[in-house]
Amino acid sequence: MGLRGRFITFEGIDGVGKTTQIQRVRSWLRDSGWAKTLVVTREPGGTAIGRYLRDVLLQVGGDWAQLDHRAELLLYAADRAQHLSEVVRPSLEDGEWVLCDRFTDSTIAYQGFGRELDMDLVKQSVALATQGLQPDLTLWFDVESEVALERRQVRSVASSKLKEGDRMEANGVAFQNRVRAGFQSLADEFPDRIVRIDAGVPLDALFENVKAALEPRLKQWVEEAG
Repeated sequence: MGLRGRFITFEGIDGVGKTTQIQRVRSWLRDSGWAKTLVVTREPGGTAIGRYLRDVLLQVGGDWAQLDHRAELLLYAADRAQHLSEVVRPSLEDGEWVLCDRFTDSTIAYQGFGRELDMDLVKQSVALATQGLQPDLTLWFDVESEVALERRQVRSVASSKLKEGDRMEANGVAFQNRVRAGFQSLADEFPDRIVRIDAGVPLDALFENVKAALEPRLKQWVEEAG
């Protein structure tokens, strides 16, 4: 049943549970026979170079508090260009499936809608880094910003990490609302690629929602493969 390499991205504001779901999806795809080999990765930070960039991009306070929003955008683009060159494209060419925690939709939602940078500039940075590569499918995990904030706070307490969170998380509910609106705009623009997942449910129910979104697309890919 294994299919050729596919590129699936997981998107949403911070605290929606997508990172946990990626691991469950990986196991399910392998166990069910849909994919023989999978790569789970993330942006930023999917390469050795990217991990250095991630440390810069997500730090709160200190020297990085003054990081210009355009500089932030370009650092994300640098991370993505390296990530695609080193991990994503080679994996897809080898027939592997790539599950990626965040991709270009996050840049448009966070830097375009959240930071309110010029959208043409944001899209140019995306085009430069990707050279036209698009996911086969994007799962957008959607929940109210206030609910996501509560989850992040619970997560921080549970892990004994009582801190401000990363730079994106530290921007507050109004920022997250703009980001969420950005994801909604993208979902409206690309309905064939982006599937909204109701993330306002318990983890097991959320995984059932994810499988329900994936199964029709998997069957479609089998038919296309002949």
